[in-house]
Amino acid sequence: MTETLVSSASKEVRIGFDRPFVIIGERINPTGRKILAEEMSNGDYSRVEADAIAQVEAGAHMLDVNAGIPLADEPAILADVVRLVQSITDVPLSIDSSIVAALESGLSVYQGKALVNSVTGEEERLESVLPLVAKHGAAVVAISNDETGISEDPDVRFDVAKKIVERAADYGIPREDVVVDPLVMPIGAINSAGTQVMHIVRRLRNELKVNTTCGASNVSFGLPNRSGINAAFLTMAVGAGMTSAITSPLHAEVMQAVLGADVMMGHDPDCANWIRKYREPSAEGEGRGRGGRGARRRRRRSG
Repeated sequence: MTETLVSSASKEVRIGFDRPFVIIGERINPTGRKILAEEMSNGDYSRVEADAIAQVEAGAHMLDVNAGIPLADEPAILADVVRLVQSITDVPLSIDSSIVAALESGLSVYQGKALVNSVTGEEERLESVLPLVAKHGAAVVAISNDETGISEDPDVRFDVAKKIVERAADYGIPREDVVVDPLVMPIGAINSAGTQVMHIVRRLRNELKVNTTCGASNVSFGLPNRSGINAAFLTMAVGAGMTSAITSPLHAEVMQAVLGADVMMGHDPDCANWIRKYREPSAEGEGRGRGGRGARRRRRRSG
């Protein structure tokens, strides 16, 4: 089965069909975060540091790092942020930019095997990003749109993904190092957005045999109780074969949905991760005998 290996200097993460779902923390991104954008522009990375630590503590396996700030020196800022985040946490990073020079800058200081976010099916993007990915021995997110835009036909998006996988192979990048983003659209605007994604994810898994990811929170844009929608979407996406997502681990509903989906898919042997996360700690001095059972009975009666 296909496995995508990414790493920091000291830690490996494997994205795969038979492995637990990989959460890529989304919060180190100034898009839509005015205060963060201003701080990063001024060289203040204290909020970046806090977000990195909080996401890892909440259960993120990787972190996405983006420095897309209008009129700022994105290559320099992205390199600074990559260095900082790698100095305070050991999880692998997804280096995220639409500017090739910024990707090059981030990759040049990265320690380990990064995930590059991203390449599309546009010829100019393929010819500029894929050689960079090959040069640095990285993995890459392949976004399934091209010069024609984003198709609402999931089979067209599949064809774009197939094209990117084939072109990556021309540069010596194996299919296991291509993680396809099938593009999640807002379900409040496109009622079939969820079923579109499930359809293409199944084809990507069964036919192309590639791992998948997405910006999961896109699905709930404009809706109330976004975490509830995101959690439902991710549970179904895991069932369809999705293997990772860029999302916020700070929402308890999302993490619970992902961990529960791992249990249901058989990706959490003996439910060990679920139990570790949710088992109630024993009260101090509480034993395993009558006292423990009595305490549990008291909790049931009081509930």
